Amino acid sequence: MRYDVVIIGGGLAGLTCGIRLQEQGKRCAIVSAGQSALHFSSGSLDLLSALPDGTAVMQPVDALAALAEQAPQHPYTLMGKSCVTQLIPEAEALLSRSGLWLRGEGSDNHQRMTPLGKWRPCWLSPADSVTRGLAGTPKWRNPLVAGIDGFLDFQSRMVAGELQAQGIAAHSGDLKLPVLDRLRQNPSEFRAVNLARVLDQPASLVGLTEELMRLSHDNDAVILPACIGLESSAPLEQLRRALGKPVGLLPTLPPSLLGLRLYHALLSRFRLLGGMFMPGDRVLSSVQLPQDVAIYTHNHGDIPLHARRVVLASGSFFSNGLVAEFDQVSEPVFGLDVYFHAQREDWSQSNVFAVQPYLQFGVITDNQLHPYIKGQTQPNLYAIGAVLQGFDPLQQGCGAGVSILSALYVADAVLMEDKQ
Repeated sequence: MRYDVVIIGGGLAGLTCGIRLQEQGKRCAIVSAGQSALHFSSGSLDLLSALPDGTAVMQPVDALAALAEQAPQHPYTLMGKSCVTQLIPEAEALLSRSGLWLRGEGSDNHQRMTPLGKWRPCWLSPADSVTRGLAGTPKWRNPLVAGIDGFLDFQSRMVAGELQAQGIAAHSGDLKLPVLDRLRQNPSEFRAVNLARVLDQPASLVGLTEELMRLSHDNDAVILPACIGLESSAPLEQLRRALGKPVGLLPTLPPSLLGLRLYHALLSRFRLLGGMFMPGDRVLSSVQLPQDVAIYTHNHGDIPLHARRVVLASGSFFSNGLVAEFDQVSEPVFGLDVYFHAQREDWSQSNVFAVQPYLQFGVITDNQLHPYIKGQTQPNLYAIGAVLQGFDPLQQGCGAGVSILSALYVADAVLMEDKQ
């Protein structure tokens, strides 16, 4: 089986890279070992929320020069300010072509509400989410925070209490929906995705609407856990029209409906363009040949995948793209050079809320995002996304941006090389 590019990893970075290449006529295969981090995400995408020294960032593009000074190995620094600035609108356009209705822009962060009622800066948010700082955003002066009786993955009282502390006259109430009684009997099934499969049905939606009308008649808006609209926003739009007021969704504990919707939109776009997606498979080894790279996977046995180039988008520790051993951190697919602290005690801090050094560990690359093996550049390989070194996705609020922009950067590099 021959491809122009084989991408290892089917998360945000891998799918974005694959879509870009397929749109330009390349034949790509994505080998995906399991669930990506998108299944656990909020559905919102961050670009840059803070500099390494802790300075808050509201205009990400304007902060790139300061970021380069403080973090010379950050992927944005390696790609360069002008390139990052150019790729931001291209990323927004690609997401739109994938059928995603996301609000925001790279020049200014806005804020999204977290499942605890706090506000977090971000770049792009689903139109269904609760945000502030965007044009046309409701004020949420007196919202009802509606939980679901027996649903433990969302605490409406906690959210309402946090909003009250912010001066917002919120109050909470739990929806008692008999249509969910069968699911309610089994706590392991009483999860957001399963709830949405029931609540998205027309008959169930009628009952949900009636209950919300009763609870929210004195409120100017409704905040719900993201348990409606699994396949599309149509059920939520119908609910908004019936209530005659804004209705926003907050992500729940995983699996996240909003994250799943993002994942399925990208996957559908990749497949629609003719890309080959290989779920539940993992790369075992590779062989450098004179004209290409042979990739051997678990499911394909002794039948290799041949590609002129390979893109590593395997993620960080969460998805085993990086493996922490007793005295080192390794990249398990190719044995790439990895940046990590030599002393194990320097990998983390005892205060779990402090900045954790291990989050900046990752594959070492050059400015073209070619990785190294024993100090030697690998011209047929690229690394993108969370597997890269030099950034803290949590403290700096840039995980999604690094994944998407590095994916586009490498896709463009592949296209440029083929033209030369």
